Amino acid sequence: MHAIHPELSALYANIARVIVGKEESVLLAIVTLLCRGHLLLEDVPGVGKTMLGRALARSLDLEFRRLQCTPDLLPADVTGVSVFDQRSSTFEFVPGPVFTNLLLADEINRTTPRTQSALLECMAEGQVTVDGMTRPMAPVFMVVGTQNPVEFHGTYPLPEAQLDRFFMRIAMGYPGEDEEVEIMGMQAHHHPIDDLRPVLSLDRLLALQEGVTQVTMDDTVRRYVAAIVRATREHPDVELGSSPRGSLALMKAAQAVALIAGQGFATPAMVKEVAGPVLGHRIVVSHRAQLLGRRGEAVVQEVLQQVPAPVLDAVTVA
Repeated sequence: MHAIHPELSALYANIARVIVGKEESVLLAIVTLLCRGHLLLEDVPGVGKTMLGRALARSLDLEFRRLQCTPDLLPADVTGVSVFDQRSSTFEFVPGPVFTNLLLADEINRTTPRTQSALLECMAEGQVTVDGMTRPMAPVFMVVGTQNPVEFHGTYPLPEAQLDRFFMRIAMGYPGEDEEVEIMGMQAHHHPIDDLRPVLSLDRLLALQEGVTQVTMDDTVRRYVAAIVRATREHPDVELGSSPRGSLALMKAAQAVALIAGQGFATPAMVKEVAGPVLGHRIVVSHRAQLLGRRGEAVVQEVLQQVPAPVLDAVTVA
């Protein structure tokens, strides 16, 4: 996947000034944003998960808030609370951190299921209901959740319904030796995030998000998407395969890849590029497979090898 679209290429280059050597992670984050989705970053501490969210927000001049998830965090700490105003003798709503453009839910699996579920309506419906009153979210609203896959003490694993609301799950991974030396050099005197400036306006972002829906996807490619998702439900190591929401997400992600690549149509190759991050967390592997260390992403890769990709002719892509 390469950023050829001029505006999106500038966005990628700006974020890459801070996030070194993680081209795929940065591009997948941009894909998620273009599809109006939410991103789950699952990796060990210190590899740049929080910084990716901050760099994305700064590059787009978005309002950014960070929510440090802890066991004592309450739903009202997320969505907001009504406070009694003695002067007017009325209750006044004090918005919570979800009323922003980009919310970083750091260590999301450290907060209780009750508080995790407070994010569910925000992520799924784009609205918040407090004290019987529903309030809409901002036109651009993205949750970037982070979690440590190694440490399990004091954590509350995200339920399947919550995981399914994340558009993608990706891992940053450790940098290479040369990249780590470059990172140390960049941060020897100050952090490059301080010099980051917006390269894309909110209006242009909204236009690009709408542009994703205008990318053509032939019925042949849609059937390929459906075949991949159906194969996840029939895999012997899978207890619960991806839902139709996974099919829709995979379709949209491939359309966003096409937009980034400067093409007006999505191809089977584009579907394969994003299938792992889109479907991996939507699959519940069997208990036996879990004991063997199997993850949803590995199942998706096997499925991609088993399901034949269609070949588009010149008439189809014209």
